[in-house]
Amino acid sequence: MCYPTEKKKRKRRKQKKRRSKRMKKKKKMRTKRKRKRKRKRKKKRKRKRRKKKKRKRKKKKRRGWYQTFYQSFLICDFTKFKVIIIDYFSFLNFIFSSPKEVFVINPAGLLYYQWLLIITIPVMYNWTAIIARACFEELQHDYLLIWFLLDYTSDLLYLADMAFRARTSYLEQGLLVKDEKLLLQRYKDSLQFRIDVISMLPTDIFYFVLGLDYPEIRINKLLRLNRMFEFFTISETMTNYPNIFRICTLIMYIIIIIHWNACLYFSFSKAIGFGSDAWVYPAVTEPEFGELMRKYSFSLYWSTLTLTTIGEMPSPELDSEFFFHVVDFLVGVLIFATIVGNIATMISNMNAAQAQFQARIDNIKQYMHARHVSKDLEIRVIKWFDYLWTNKKAQDEREVLRYLPDKLRAEIGMNVHLDTLMKVRIFADCEAGLLIELVLKLRPQVFSPGDYICRKGDIGREMYIIKDGKLAVVADDGVTQFVVLSDGSYFGEISILNIKGSKAGNRRTANIRSIGYSDLFCLSKDDLMEALTEYPDAKAMLEDKGRQILLKDGLLELDPAKLKPDERDLEDRVNRIYNTLQLMQTKLKKLLSDQEETRKDIKRRIAQIEHIAGEVATKLEQCIVLLFYIDLK
Repeated sequence: MCYPTEKKKRKRRKQKKRRSKRMKKKKKMRTKRKRKRKRKRKKKRKRKRRKKKKRKRKKKKRRGWYQTFYQSFLICDFTKFKVIIIDYFSFLNFIFSSPKEVFVINPAGLLYYQWLLIITIPVMYNWTAIIARACFEELQHDYLLIWFLLDYTSDLLYLADMAFRARTSYLEQGLLVKDEKLLLQRYKDSLQFRIDVISMLPTDIFYFVLGLDYPEIRINKLLRLNRMFEFFTISETMTNYPNIFRICTLIMYIIIIIHWNACLYFSFSKAIGFGSDAWVYPAVTEPEFGELMRKYSFSLYWSTLTLTTIGEMPSPELDSEFFFHVVDFLVGVLIFATIVGNIATMISNMNAAQAQFQARIDNIKQYMHARHVSKDLEIRVIKWFDYLWTNKKAQDEREVLRYLPDKLRAEIGMNVHLDTLMKVRIFADCEAGLLIELVLKLRPQVFSPGDYICRKGDIGREMYIIKDGKLAVVADDGVTQFVVLSDGSYFGEISILNIKGSKAGNRRTANIRSIGYSDLFCLSKDDLMEALTEYPDAKAMLEDKGRQILLKDGLLELDPAKLKPDERDLEDRVNRIYNTLQLMQTKLKKLLSDQEETRKDIKRRIAQIEHIAGEVATKLEQCIVLLFYIDLK
C-alpha cells in the first residue's frame, strides 16, 4: 500500500526527469543555433577576405601602370621603359577585356576610318606647328599656354592610337583574328610599335634643362606620319571623286614643303644675321619687318618663288647662302616635275572616258561622211550620242562589271534591275535563282525620238521593259496613237516563250514607237531559253502563265486540229537525234579503240609467256644434262 507522500515523491521525480529532458533539448537547440551562426560568420568573413583580395589585385593592376610610368619619367630611368610599356599594355588589356564579348577593331570598318581621321589632325598639327614655333620665337612665346594644351592633347591622342592599334584585328585564312593576346603580341613584335614608342618618349623633360624656347625637342612626334598617309589612301578608295582628292592631297603636300622651307630660310637668315646682305631676311629692327605676320609672309613668299623655280630674288653672296640656294633649287625642280607629272596623269585619267567616247563619235562621223549619209540622219546620230553623254549612259555595263566576281555582279544586278524585272507579270512568282540569271542578261538600250522599237508582223526575239521615257502604240501610218506606255510598262513577253497554239505566233501584233528619248531594258529569247534550261519547273510555270494570258485575250487556239506543227520543235527533235547519234558514234569509236588496245596487250603478254617458257625449257635441258653427267661419274 502506497502512502500519499510516496506518490508525491514519484510525481516530483517524473517532473524532474521531464524538466531535464526539456533542458537538454533546449541546450541542443542552442548549440545547433550557435554552430549555424558561427558557420555563417565564417562564410561572411571568407567572402569579405576574397572581395578585399580582388580589390587589392584590381588596385595593383590600376596603380601598376601609371605609377611606374610617372616615377620612371620623373627619375629619367629609361632602363625600365620596356617594363613600363608592358605594364601599360596590361593596363589596356584590363580596360578593354570583357567577359561577354571581345572587342576588336575591323581595319576595313567605318570605326577604323573615323579614328584615322581623328589621329591625322594631331599628326598634321605637329608637322606644321613644331617647325614654325622653333624658327619664329614670338610664335612660341606669345601663345605658350595654347601650345602646351595642344601638345599634350596630341600626346593623349597618340597614346590612344597605341591602344587602338593593340586592338586592331587582321585577317588570317580569310577570318578576323579576335584573340586579344595574339593581337597585342603581333603589335608588340612589329616595327610600328617601336616607332610609336619612340614618338611617345617624354622629351618634354628637356624643357627643364634647356628652357621653353626649344620646341624642336618634340621632333620625335613627327614619326606618326604613316597614319596620315594611311588615311589618305583609304579616303582615295572610298571617295567618288578620286582624281580631285589626289589633286587636293598633292597641293597640301606642296604647301607643307613650302612652309618648312620658309621656316628654314628664316632660321638660316637668323644664323647669318638679319639684314647682313640682300639675300637674307631684312633687319627686324625696322618696324616694317619686325612683325610676326610680316616675317612669316615674307619667308613664305621667298620659299614659293624659289621652289617654283621662278627666282626673281636677290642673288646669294656667302658660300653657305649659295649652298642653301642650290639645295632649294634642286628640291624645287623635283617638286615642279612631280607636280607636272601627277597633274598630267590626273587630268588624263579624268578625261579618259570622255576622250574614248569622243573618239567613238569621230569614227562614226568619218564613216557617215565616207558613206554619204543624209544630213538629217547624221544630226540624229550626234544628238543620240549627246543624250548618252549628258545623262551618263555612255558606259557599257557588261564591260564595267566584267572585272567583278559572279557573286558581286549578281548582287549589283539584283540591286539595280530586280524591281524592274518583278513588274513583269510572268516573272512575278519565279524562283530567285532564275531571276538572278535573268537580271544578269538584261541589256540597256536607248531609243531616240521617232525610233520604232518594233513593227507589226516582225518576229519577236526580245521583250522590253521601260525604265524611263514614253512609248506610243501607233497605227500603220505612224501618227495615230492608241496607247501611251510609261515607266514600268513592258511588252513582248509572250513572243519569247514559244507557246503552242498562239494565233499570233512569234510575230509582233502592234507598232511601238518612242515619243522622246527612252531607256529600255531588253531580254532576248536566246538568253531566256538558256536560263530556263536549268529551271524546267520555272519554264513550265511561265508557259502556263503565258497560256492563261493568251486565253484571256482570246489569242490561244484551243482546237488541236487547227494547231500547226511547230517548226522549232521539229528542229529541236532533229538536233537531239543528231546529237545522240554523234554520241553513239564517239562511244563506238572509243570501244573499238579499247578493243584494239586489249588485243595488242594480249598478244604482247602471250609473246612474253612464250619467251619465258622457252627460257625455262632450255634451263631444264641443261639441268638434265648436268644430272646425267653426274650419274655417269
